[in-house]
Amino acid sequence: MKDLIKSARKIVGVCMGVRRGERVLVVTDPPRLRIGRAIQTAALEKGARCTLICMPVTKRHGDEPPDFVGYSMRISDVVIAPTTFSITHTRARREATKAGARIATMPMITEDMMLRGAMQADYREVGRITRRIAGLLEGGETVEVTTRAGTDISFSIKGRMAYLDTGIYRRPGEFGNLPAGEVAFAPLEGTAEGRVVVDGAMGGKLHGKIEIEVTRGFAEKISGRSSGRIMGILRGAGKNARNIAEFGIGTNPSARLIGNVLEDEKVLGTCHIALGDNSSFGGRVRAGVHIDGILLRPTVKVDGKILLKDGALRRP
Repeated sequence: MKDLIKSARKIVGVCMGVRRGERVLVVTDPPRLRIGRAIQTAALEKGARCTLICMPVTKRHGDEPPDFVGYSMRISDVVIAPTTFSITHTRARREATKAGARIATMPMITEDMMLRGAMQADYREVGRITRRIAGLLEGGETVEVTTRAGTDISFSIKGRMAYLDTGIYRRPGEFGNLPAGEVAFAPLEGTAEGRVVVDGAMGGKLHGKIEIEVTRGFAEKISGRSSGRIMGILRGAGKNARNIAEFGIGTNPSARLIGNVLEDEKVLGTCHIALGDNSSFGGRVRAGVHIDGILLRPTVKVDGKILLKDGALRRP
């Protein structure tokens, strides 16, 4: 528990900037309760008024938490959520952000991830890399992504703002993941065309690649040895679940590919394309799910100019 509290102090002090007297809410569930308690301890050490809510495990990423959790989030200054499934892409999180809460979601966080890898990064360096990549993408219109595994997809980000997940959430209304490290956009609905071959991870470790055929911003066909689990998740989330929701680039040099999307999508030199809800970062589609597919060693072009080449960031 002592090692968990040490890492929790970084979350509370460095990432969230918790101050004496602030209302801090820790939202967790039974499998993550030890982590939640460590974060609560670190917040109390700072002199915060910290409440911990242990709610039932939700069904999948994007499911709404109970109403009383949403209400508690809205009246808090800081919300830290180590949960089994993500509450990032939920109405409860959006409304709490709008009310001014600083929020860090930590879906599927494990005790090992608290102590190693991406959570131990220098977040000043993560922020520098994140802002640099965002600067190269912002103002662009057409993005093309290819990989040696067979991905060949293009889409528009015209008019869309970049979401920067730096790991530092100290101003009212800021939110992101911990561990952090990505730049993400919501591709313009209906513009994605081509083929995505997921060769890193998707919904856990892969046992063979997942192939996604995309037409007019929609995943028309999903196949491959590991596709059954993904199809099951999407099937229960409604028609919008197949929307091409996100394009992101990992920016954390300490992140590892471990079969846990919270860390996988942050790995420097990878990118990810997600299906489902994009309303949390500038899109217009709401769905009861958001699931990311990690692509290894991508080549990314913005308006024909190379941003990444086989996963390596172009020189300034």
